[in-house]
Amino acid sequence: MKIQANAQEKTQIEELSKPFIEKVAIIGAGLGGLAVAVALQKLGCDVQVYEKAQDFRPIGGGLGLLPNGLNSLDAIEPGIVETIKNSGCEVGKTVLKNTLGETIRTNPVNKYQNKYGQTFITVWWWRLQQILASKLPSRSIHLNHRCIGFEQDEQCVSIYFEHGKQVNADLLIGADGINSAVREALIGDGKPRYLGSMSWRTVINCHQEVLNPGELGFVKGNQEFMYLLNVGSGYISWLYRKLLSDCSLSQKATQSKSRVLNHLAGWGESLRALVEATPAEQILETPICDHLPLKSWSQGRVTLLGDAAHPMAPALAQGSNSTFEDAYELALCFCQASSIQEALATYEQSRIPRTELMQTRSALGEMRYYTTDRQAVEQQMQKQSPEMSGEEFEDWIFNYKPYRNLI
Repeated sequence: MKIQANAQEKTQIEELSKPFIEKVAIIGAGLGGLAVAVALQKLGCDVQVYEKAQDFRPIGGGLGLLPNGLNSLDAIEPGIVETIKNSGCEVGKTVLKNTLGETIRTNPVNKYQNKYGQTFITVWWWRLQQILASKLPSRSIHLNHRCIGFEQDEQCVSIYFEHGKQVNADLLIGADGINSAVREALIGDGKPRYLGSMSWRTVINCHQEVLNPGELGFVKGNQEFMYLLNVGSGYISWLYRKLLSDCSLSQKATQSKSRVLNHLAGWGESLRALVEATPAEQILETPICDHLPLKSWSQGRVTLLGDAAHPMAPALAQGSNSTFEDAYELALCFCQASSIQEALATYEQSRIPRTELMQTRSALGEMRYYTTDRQAVEQQMQKQSPEMSGEEFEDWIFNYKPYRNLI
């Protein structure tokens, strides 16, 4: 009788622990899509990720991981931050340079560790993608799947892909970036908003003397600037942005490279050499865009995450970091809710007010790079959250800490 009771009790516990969503379809195998896949897999969900690219090529630029993003990743996958550190670069100094490549000022970077308990890491986007993908079974990632729409009812959501492919799931997450096909089908708010500056970026492995290990460089020009990031293993990422009314893209890779070199005509040889050493096809040319904040990004069994939900200018370096917050919070909501509707409502309540402020401040922050009246921009930013000073706003971002791990 005792054995029978124990078996019955075990069955009841198993039933209670089963997720009310079993199959989750995620569109987009970028950083956000993979992070939320890892998180939901921990809840026992059958998670399938669909990516339009035909392969995982070494693409993308360098990015900065800050305390709030790192705390989120660590809560999703304990120990992953150490792996990222080993694959990237812990920034020890920031270096301000003029356009000739001469160092103007060097500042130590210790406030993140001292004040927020996390370091500041720069890493290659592609390497971080590979780290996240390695936490999932290979059978869970489906390349060459371009989403073209979906339909849903009370039982499931049907997702449609090119070439007549179709899958069904309990939940659909659009993590397919700023030009999200899921967002367009769900919200239909049109193309992103151009913010007035163009971006060129890449990662290369070349001999260079402009940046020492452990340094992050910033070069300020006339309505233009360049970031230089060590991203580990001798690789360096350069990111060049310029204020331009024309947001049209180059027709050929060689034209894109020539465009950057023309803009840098008066710059020092050490900086121009980085661009000259870059194969043209490896330079990613994009307009800096965002969308106006949404009041809701979920309907029925469908929701959005990361750049699909709240694309923002990179000025505050919160694109990826806020996306990792999304991934953690969405999984936590499904941990604690008893229905899809409850989970998605809680997800929106926890994320939309925070990301709305990040989006608005990021757009203003982008203009701060180019204006001569920085004080006016600072005042505009302050109006968005008058209850917080600049330092308090920074604390509000970086002090974000998940209160529990997902496992």
